[in-house]
Formats: sequence, structure tokens, C-alpha cells
Amino acid sequence: MNRLVIGNLLHRPLRSSISILAVAIEVTMILAIVGIMVGMIQGNRTQTNGIGADLIVRPPNQTFLVGVSGAPAPAKIADVLRKLPHVTVASPVIQQLSTQTAVETIWGIDYQSFNALRPFVFLSGGPFQDPNDVIVDDFFARNGGKTYRVGDSIPILNHSFRICGIVEHGKGGRKFLPIKTLGALLGAENNATLFYVKADNPDNEALIKQEIQAVPGLSAYQVQTVQEVLSMLTPEHLPGFNIGLHVVIGIAVVVGFLVIFQAMYTAVLERTREIGILKSLGASQIYIVNLVLRETAFLSLLGIILGIGAAFLIKTGMGVRFPTQPFPISLGWIISATLIAFGGALVGASYPALKAARKDPIEALAYE
Repeated sequence: MNRLVIGNLLHRPLRSSISILAVAIEVTMILAIVGIMVGMIQGNRTQTNGIGADLIVRPPNQTFLVGVSGAPAPAKIADVLRKLPHVTVASPVIQQLSTQTAVETIWGIDYQSFNALRPFVFLSGGPFQDPNDVIVDDFFARNGGKTYRVGDSIPILNHSFRICGIVEHGKGGRKFLPIKTLGALLGAENNATLFYVKADNPDNEALIKQEIQAVPGLSAYQVQTVQEVLSMLTPEHLPGFNIGLHVVIGIAVVVGFLVIFQAMYTAVLERTREIGILKSLGASQIYIVNLVLRETAFLSLLGIILGIGAAFLIKTGMGVRFPTQPFPISLGWIISATLIAFGGALVGASYPALKAARKDPIEALAYE
């Protein structure tokens, strides 16, 4: 039977190739989308952890998603936080989402306090010298086929800024402006989005939270440890993440299902006479169903192998193009993608297989 299966597939190379490609695209879509979406979360976690803060203080009802909340809090709250007994550093920050040249978050920082959380590692240049200066990380400086150097000008929020320093990546963002400069551009010159706080001892985090919420006017502010924030950066806690992921997987399954269904249904129609001969020789309905499903399984396995290989090629390309962006391809998702593609293909071939098995051998032999 295996020789018959392979012979049938080789006899129709174009249809077989299209079926294999459809399954490969299905597997690649699943692994690539999961890799990109989960990788973005992991990258955000790494950037947040690299700031060096112990706690994050946000205004009431502010979302934990960066860059979408504006700058609703007075920046002078940082002065109040610095006076608390167990606080060593309090740094006001503005985070503004920008889609001017790419989807990115622009950071407005008070350099002295933000650098005190965990010092920048300068590869060239140095701190702000002018309100129109910008600090960028090494990833941005060499991104997009163009290398930026200290002294170059870049556009941010429809204004031109001079690169004064290039730092190692991993400290929150990729572009840092003076907080008053970014605040002036947003019409919130003396405000901040949130505050990063460093404790004198990590064991005092709970005590600092109580002290902050005991300050008049700050009782409603959200105070979270960085570890609590990192625990929220998971697919389960991001609005719409799992829904979007399941929609993409569903589309991939439908594509694979329809292509396999069409390919096997057409194959059954073209092989009506062959099926009649097999049944006249004593082939049972189970034998015919087994034959069609074996062909589908063979095509699916080839497509799955090709799809996994393509996903790893995308991972390699992403590593070159976006070296700091994680692109995880876990064994669990490889197994899931394999089962989804394989199961969908078998379901898609089930009706053509049953249709072939129920053909009347006399009518099939008379088929032209």
C-alpha cells in the first residue's frame, strides 16, 4: 500500500507540492506568529528588568502597557518620594508611543535620577548637553542598514534631535529625551507618566509601598514591585493577546483544511476508475479510506517538516535583522503546530476518503 501511495503522489507532482506547501505555510504561520508575539513580551520583560528599579509608581487607573497613558502625574511627586526613609532614588519618566517612523516608545527621562537607578553604559558620546539632544541605544544606532553616530540628527515626533550618546541596549527604551523636552512636545512639561523607585534594601519593598500610600494625595496611586509588573507581562494578562493568537491559528487551520480537502477530493474524482478496480479486486471500504488517509498523512508530514524548517529560517533572519528581539520556538509549540496541522489535514481528507470508500464498483469501472 505504501508503494501505491507514493506512486499516486508522484504521478500528480503539482497537486502534491501544493498540498505540502499549504501544510508548511500553516505550520510556519503558527510558529512565526507565536514567536513574534511571545518574543515581544519577553523583550519587554528584559527591557523593564534592565532599568534597575525596585518599584514602579503609577497614577490611579493607569494601564501597565507603556506609552499609551500620556503624562497625567506631576513630576514633582518624585521629590516627595525621595524623602521617604527607605527610598534611595525616585525617577520621573514620560513614555510616549510613536508611530512616526516605526511603532516605538519614546522615553523622557530626568538623566541624573534615571542614571542612578542603573548607570548607562556609554559606547560613545555622553549625557544630554542640550534640550534637543537624544540618547539612543546601540541597537537603534546600527538598525535598518544605516549606522548612526554621535552628532547625527534624527526625527522624533516631527522634530529634529542630535544624538549626544550611544548606550548599550537593555535599559527600558531605545530613544531617550530630556523629560522636560518631551513633556513640552506633549503639552505636559512638568508631568510624568510614572515613577521608578529604588529601595535601600529589596527587603523593604513592602514597607515602601505602605509609606507611599500613606502620603497625602498618593493613597490612590498604584505601587507595584518590578517583579509584580514582570509577572503581568504574560500572554494571559495582555488584553486580546490570546484572542489574536487563536484567530491567527484558526485562519492557518482553515487554509490547510481547505487545500487538503480540495486536493484529496479532486484526487478521488480523478481516480474513480482506479478505486473501482481496487474494490473489484476485493478492497474493503476500510482499505480505501486507509489509502486516502495515508496519502494525506504522508503529505502532511512532509509539509510539517518543511514548515518547521521555514520557521527556523525566519528565526535566523529575525536574529540578524532584530538581534535584541527574542523569537522563541519552543518544543511545546512545535508539537502543538504539528498536531494542529496533522489533525486538520486528516479531517479535511475524511470526506473525500469516505466518498471514495462508498463508490459502487460497477459504476466506478464504467467511469470514463
